[in-house]
Amino acid sequence: MREKIRKNEYIMTLHAEEEMSDDGLSIYDVERCILTGAVIERQKDRLTSERKYRVKGKSVSGNNIEVIVKTGMSGKLVIITVYAL
Repeated sequence: MREKIRKNEYIMTLHAEEEMSDDGLSIYDVERCILTGAVIERQKDRLTSERKYRVKGKSVSGNNIEVIVKTGMSGKLVIITVYAL
């Protein structure tokens, strides 16, 4: 996950961009959360068996945030949503 962020191998869903904007967060906040935070939950979709991860970390300003991510079919990290805590 961290390597994908470092290599800029990620995409954001429209939903994630909207939520990020609503909470006054930037892409730098999302990157910092993933780079320095921790996976607090692994989830598995019952129908598709797809795995997603809840990552809790800090924004650039030090506030707690969470990011939900998965690995897409292309191998890129997909940022599904993000929110301030």
